Order: sequence, then C-alpha cells, then structure tokens
Amino acid sequence: MSTEQSRSAREAQPAPGALLLCRAEPDAVAPVARLLREDMLIAPAGEGWSVLVPEGRPWQDGGEPVDRVLSGWALALAVGAPWPALALWWDTERAGFSLASGFRRPVGYEWLANGTPAGVDEAMHTFAGRLGLDPVLDVQSLDDLTRPDPASDARSRLRGLLAVLQRAGVDLPGGLAPGDSAELMCATARAWPHTRPAQDANRSEGDGADRHGTQEDRPGPWPWTAGPWGRVLSLAQIAAGLPLTAWGVHRRSGGWTAAGALLLAHGALGLAWAPVRPLD
Repeated sequence: MSTEQSRSAREAQPAPGALLLCRAEPDAVAPVARLLREDMLIAPAGEGWSVLVPEGRPWQDGGEPVDRVLSGWALALAVGAPWPALALWWDTERAGFSLASGFRRPVGYEWLANGTPAGVDEAMHTFAGRLGLDPVLDVQSLDDLTRPDPASDARSRLRGLLAVLQRAGVDLPGGLAPGDSAELMCATARAWPHTRPAQDANRSEGDGADRHGTQEDRPGPWPWTAGPWGRVLSLAQIAAGLPLTAWGVHRRSGGWTAAGALLLAHGALGLAWAPVRPLD
C-alpha cells in the first residue's frame, strides 16, 4: 500500500525535468549546444528535428527554477541560428514551454500542476505562426490547451502539445514522458540507437578539411555565418550576450548566465574566423 501511495505522490508531483527541441539535424545543433557547457544527450527527433536531454544539474544542485534555466538555454540555442529552439519543462507546481527564434522575443505558455491554464491565449497563436503550423487545425488544437479541462493535468497538456508538433515532423524516440525526472529521461535516452553526448565532437567536423579544403577556405565555424552578414551577426550576438550575462550574474541565474556566455562565445568565434576568410 505504501508503494502505491508513493507512486501516486510522484505522479501528482513530478520531479523537475526538461527537454529541448531544435528544428535542425543533430550535427548542426551539437556544436552550439556544446557551448552551453552542460551535460546533455542529443538525438534525432523526426525529420529535421533534434532533441536535447539535459541532466538537470542547474536546477538540482543550484536550486534555480527549471523554467528560468530552460528559457535561457532555448534563447542561446536559437539566437543567431537558422532554427527555432523549443524548451519543454515541468516541476512540482507547473509545466510549460518557451519558444525562441532568432532575435525575437521568446514566447511561452504554462499550466499549473492540475492543468489549469496560466498563460496568455495569444501566445499560442504566436507560437503556431513562428513554427509554421496549420492556422486552422493546429491552432484549434492549441486553443483547446488553453481552456479549462478538469480531466487534464499539466503532464497531459504537454503531451497534447507534442501531439500537435508531431504534425510538424516531431517524432520523439520512445520512452520519453513529460513529467519524468531528468535522471530517468537520460537513462531512457542512452538506450536509443542514435544518441550521443552533445559534448562529443561533431562527427562531420573531423572530415571538414577533406571535404572543404583547409580552414582558410571554409566559410566559418557555422555555415549560416558565411557571407557579408557574418560579421554583423557575430557583433549582434556579442551585443546581446553582454547584458544577458551581466543580468544572469546579477540574478545569480546559471541558466541565463550560460545563455549569455554562449552568445559571447558564438559571436567571438564568428569574428575570430572572419579575418582568415579570403578577401574577394
């Protein structure tokens, strides 16, 4: 009886956990994810999608709220990159998501643990527009998630969100369940056939010189930084990273500090690469 009660308590109050989805292949996302300097696993999550499964140390060891950490990470992964990053998170009291895309203001929504909507309805429409979801069918499904439903808790709300994303190509590997702890999700992810640590060197980088010539002939550390706008983009990343890092340090927020540091590193690498590109 005590075992059943303990299981029921865990289901009622899920351990904090999170997932990150990026609309890009793992080989493109991994070099950027490494700059977060956090232990994560990365795997394919459908055609053109990747999933990052973090171990969760910032909210386990430092006591920082999981939503704040994940919002910062999503922003850092998406700013200056050609893909959006979606953070899904949950703790004992709430669950929600945050979508970051480029330099635009992130958009998100959350629910209380019992499934009560606690966000702005318009955020769902913005979310659908930025991901290019169906303006009728998908938006209608998203609107349903913003209405009261006594039969749906926060965990089922996230499952409903993932069901909508399946129509956009998201296909999470089996075993992931919103509401599970970070430890359980990492253990599940390690069993997937194409999972690898995000900190591992990009498998395609080792062959870069053979396929594209010497470093001086390559367009830059990331393909989307090539061309005349590469330096402008790098400067913009540094400009965004400086105040974000300062704000994170002031608030003692590891997630936002890491996000700012990633932007600074991303921009600095882009600038450092620029002088060695051949001049036209």
